[in-house]
Amino acid sequence: MNATTAGTLAPARPAISTFERYLSVWVALCIIVGIALGYALPGLFGVIASTEVARVNLIVAVLIWLMIVPMLLKIDLGALGSVRQHWKGVGITLFINWAVKPFSMALLGTLFLGWLFRPLLPEAEISSYIAGLILLAAAPCTAMVFVWSNLCDGDPTYTLSQVALNDTIMVFAFAPLVGLLLGVASITVPWDTLLISVLLYIVVPVIVAQVIRGAVLSSGGQPALDRLLSRLGPVSLVALLTTLVLLFGFQGQAIIAHPLVIALIAVPILIQVYFNAGLAYWLSRRFGVAWCVAAPAALIGASNFFELAVAAAISLFGLNSGAALATVVGVLVEVPVMLSVVRIVKATRPWYERRVA
Repeated sequence: MNATTAGTLAPARPAISTFERYLSVWVALCIIVGIALGYALPGLFGVIASTEVARVNLIVAVLIWLMIVPMLLKIDLGALGSVRQHWKGVGITLFINWAVKPFSMALLGTLFLGWLFRPLLPEAEISSYIAGLILLAAAPCTAMVFVWSNLCDGDPTYTLSQVALNDTIMVFAFAPLVGLLLGVASITVPWDTLLISVLLYIVVPVIVAQVIRGAVLSSGGQPALDRLLSRLGPVSLVALLTTLVLLFGFQGQAIIAHPLVIALIAVPILIQVYFNAGLAYWLSRRFGVAWCVAAPAALIGASNFFELAVAAAISLFGLNSGAALATVVGVLVEVPVMLSVVRIVKATRPWYERRVA
């Protein structure tokens, strides 16, 4: 999907598959299947939930690795050298991803779930829901943005370099940022589990993916990597959907008892996506960034690495937690919302370029 090194050919533009386009439909079906299975087979899900080591569920951990590693194989850390070509767009996206989005989500989560919707939510789970939203917003998207950028004709070199930089920063900044925001939200931070999550779901997968990527490129070049990615792409999506079936199987009783919970959790997620996308787009226009960079900048600024958020929520709060449920709601709304952002930035291109031309 992308260039092998900075300064070489730009990454090929990926097309969104029918499966990816209707990801929200499959997610909705997994919710229904998971709830039904959890209700019908509680003993089976109890056995799965018991396969834990240091609060890490082994079955879910394997599935999450199958989700994350194929996506990280697309990232070329060598593209960091091309960051200088698009320094304004990179700076704006970094500002949104690390200085705005996590804090705006914490604020919106507290406002809506902790105050406005409080009477409609199970009191014991409210802080856990807010924690899940914070985990969701603290992890910038690293994979699906290639698809969003392609759909809006974004500059592929910028997209690649921005994602590579975000991955590098995430290794060092995710744990401190999450710890800070959970502390501000008055949620106890299990630092040992958080650091294990960063090691297990960021550091190790990044290293493994880069080792595999380098070996494949050395032996067969970009065509070999493209073939590997085409094989692993379905594996990643199937692992995601299987994880969702398990998560909603564990959450089935709670969801049946509180059918409005998912819709209410989605409200702050929707607001923060449009807010951060709009802010990134407006700042790009204000500082004279070319539209082909501004469009993916808005998308990268708004989307989330929901696979990591799900993994961290499970490790920190457990499979049956409100935090895990909140991150899964992020998966449910991600695709349709980001497709709407793509349509908005494409429709407003004439307006955008009238000022920066």
